[in-house]
Amino acid sequence: MLGNFSYKNATKLYFGDDSLKFLNDELPKYGKTVQLIYGGGSIKKNGIYDEVIKILKDNGKTVVEDSGVMPNPTVDKLREGVKIARENKVDFLLAVGGGSCCDYAKAVSVSVHCDDDPWEKYFIRFEEPDCKIVPVGCVLTMAGTGSEMNGGSVITNHEAKLKIGHVFGEDVMPKFSVLNPKYTMSLPKRQMVAGIYDIFNHICEQYFSGEDDNVSDYLAEALMKSVIRNSLVAVENPEDYEARSNIMWAATWALNTLISRGKSTDWMVHMLGQAVGAYTDATHGMTLAAVSLPYYRYIMPYGINKFARFATEVWGISGDSKTNEQLAGEGLAALEDWMKKLGLSLNITELGATPDMIDGITEATIILDGGYKVLTANEVKEILKESL
Repeated sequence: MLGNFSYKNATKLYFGDDSLKFLNDELPKYGKTVQLIYGGGSIKKNGIYDEVIKILKDNGKTVVEDSGVMPNPTVDKLREGVKIARENKVDFLLAVGGGSCCDYAKAVSVSVHCDDDPWEKYFIRFEEPDCKIVPVGCVLTMAGTGSEMNGGSVITNHEAKLKIGHVFGEDVMPKFSVLNPKYTMSLPKRQMVAGIYDIFNHICEQYFSGEDDNVSDYLAEALMKSVIRNSLVAVENPEDYEARSNIMWAATWALNTLISRGKSTDWMVHMLGQAVGAYTDATHGMTLAAVSLPYYRYIMPYGINKFARFATEVWGISGDSKTNEQLAGEGLAALEDWMKKLGLSLNITELGATPDMIDGITEATIILDGGYKVLTANEVKEILKESL
């Protein structure tokens, strides 16, 4: 491993089918008024809402509800949440839902006591919080984003046609997260597989960079193999607890910064996918899937050794009498075959993108420099055209 790094993760996890009871251990640590953050109401249909409310009431909390968090949380919703928190002088934010609820809660947490507009401060100027932060806890109902154990928050501005993420420091990370794999079993298949690909691509973004012998890459390969195996089981039987628990645990470790230590990281698939999402409002994991193969085929010649390793170590493809170029191509073919088995979107057209959007999506794509090749705007445009 090359270079120097530090590592700390401030989030405490409670995992398993009996994990919700540990809210009773955590809630007494925080103030009386809790802003309960959730989405479109599915937690009321599956009973999770009633369970959480009972625990909150048993702990003497005053509950302020903040519902309607959408899959791609908007800046308008963020401002609404900040208004709710300020008017009720909330002491704690409890997100019950998927990664979007967790992302949204973190964005609210850093905005309540700041006078600046949160979009301008955090997602345009990328400033760090310089005010009191309201603590956040999460009860996760969907595996994918890893937001339950990191400082990331992605917000969409429909007016500006931008979808931007900010990774905050450890003070913004959830104080705790409750992970019950059973809570993920009621998800529709499309949401489940979109989350699975989000997990896999988080790992890829950290894997496809660097050439040194790095522990992080060995960990990434193990996580990828687990996601591949368990995803196929879960698609066949969505109520297989072992598969769903492995997927949920892999999601957390895919993006809690552990496997990024000691190496550069890429994140261009996310930049491309988020730009597509800003124009289409499509499901995040599906936008990643739709742009991944065109991007990886484009950069493969610049990182050929790692792509060949991906084929042999992740997909088990024999390297006998094959060039690295042949192996790399077979690895991406195996990736495509797996994606088809899951039923993922493999082009942005079916997500609502049209050729006349390409210039705008290109302009909305943030170009990063951690991967095997720093793209030009023209190269971004060509990759997006290949994704149609």
